[in-house]
Amino acid sequence: MSLWRAKDAAAATGGTAQGDWTVDGVSIDTRTIQPGDLFIALKDVRDGHEFVAQALEKGAGAAMVSRIPDNVAPDAPLLIVKDVLEGLEALGRAGRARSAARVVAVTGSVGKTSTKEMLRTVLSAQGPTHAAEASYNNHWGVPLTLARMPVDTEYAVIEIGMNHPGEIGPLARLTRPHVAMVTTVAAAHLEAFDDLAGIAREKGAIFKGLEPGGTAVFNGDLDTSPVLALAAEGFDQQSFGEGAANDHRLTHVSLTPDATICKAEVAGDTQLFKIATPGRHFAMNGLACLVAAQALGADTTLAARDMVLWAPPSGRGTREEVLLDASEDLTLTLIDDAFNANPTSMAAALEVLGAMTPENGVGRIQKGRRIAILGDMLELGPDEEALHAAIADLPFIKPLDQIHCVGPLMKRLWDRLDGDQQGVWVETAADMAPHLRKIVDAGDVVLIKGSKGSLVSQTVDVLRKMGQSLG
Repeated sequence: MSLWRAKDAAAATGGTAQGDWTVDGVSIDTRTIQPGDLFIALKDVRDGHEFVAQALEKGAGAAMVSRIPDNVAPDAPLLIVKDVLEGLEALGRAGRARSAARVVAVTGSVGKTSTKEMLRTVLSAQGPTHAAEASYNNHWGVPLTLARMPVDTEYAVIEIGMNHPGEIGPLARLTRPHVAMVTTVAAAHLEAFDDLAGIAREKGAIFKGLEPGGTAVFNGDLDTSPVLALAAEGFDQQSFGEGAANDHRLTHVSLTPDATICKAEVAGDTQLFKIATPGRHFAMNGLACLVAAQALGADTTLAARDMVLWAPPSGRGTREEVLLDASEDLTLTLIDDAFNANPTSMAAALEVLGAMTPENGVGRIQKGRRIAILGDMLELGPDEEALHAAIADLPFIKPLDQIHCVGPLMKRLWDRLDGDQQGVWVETAADMAPHLRKIVDAGDVVLIKGSKGSLVSQTVDVLRKMGQSLG
């Protein structure tokens, strides 16, 4: 069954369809477009109209445009709309309207992508499930996800993000979820808000899109939880966390080098679940998923069982072995968490590193070490320097052998480290590359963590190229 027919897409957008085409997917990128996709000529760094001819040559079934590009045949299969972004929004709105799927929307300062993927994993075993790719959670990512939703979808998981006030509410209303979730509220994007309460109010705006009779799921352990509860007035409210006052409680978490073992009380029932990667924050996300699954009408016990099938995506805490010397089978363990960072996620990543067991008796040093390479946490507002310095006070710092810092803000942490724990400080990620061979060794466990804009992910790439990633 095709995803969109020409006449249906035209009716949804108020546009004009050229030709009687059908499409099986929706794409905004000619680099990844598949034959049979509808290409959306969005304007970003470059105008998507420049790529329409290329998209059609690659087999696109049609293209959504606001004008016919000069290098495209006048009778090409097109959907001509007044404004392409507005056309995509309309197509997403129609995709949501025609679906009988149970929809959950997820936002939060930390963990929304991981939680979205957990939900995709556990719901997929219980019915056809549709979810956003990667972190497609903004003003084009949300309507694109909705426009891509197959008609026979039973469960849909939509991630909604924000950088500035006023972004979440309109996307939530477009999504019309039956369940809306706030994973947590933390110091992220503070430069655009006065305080954490302001961030909580923006996150709570996701509840504005709830369908009548919908369920608001939120973390009840936060100082800002009352702000979220206020935003959810008029809807069924389900809080989760470790505190006794929550509707659903995480009662036990233990970390091993390979897993997180969890016990929770969900709607009065005891649920045991295992996550196949270490991280206390993953345990809380897992509990949130079980609460959302129950609110959606899914089988909570089956969801708990299937949680073990989820693994974090690249750059979000994935672990891999890097082969440094094939002749002697010498490896180190790399934890790649270089996609995003704020004080909450930084603490969680350092706790994971502290729980890891390095390997002794290998390499030039013969003592495995826990090593952190930390890049700047960005968009934290006027207290950014103090927030970086405060990392030194975390209890998870003590088990670490060395901490190397990248960027002007992380210099504040580096200044507070003592003795052997104080490693190298450099201004940029590129400056760290020459030091890597000296500061890591076989048997080490190496965490690389920082905001995407700090470019500390470059250090991940250099480290992998030093040896060979074994996945």
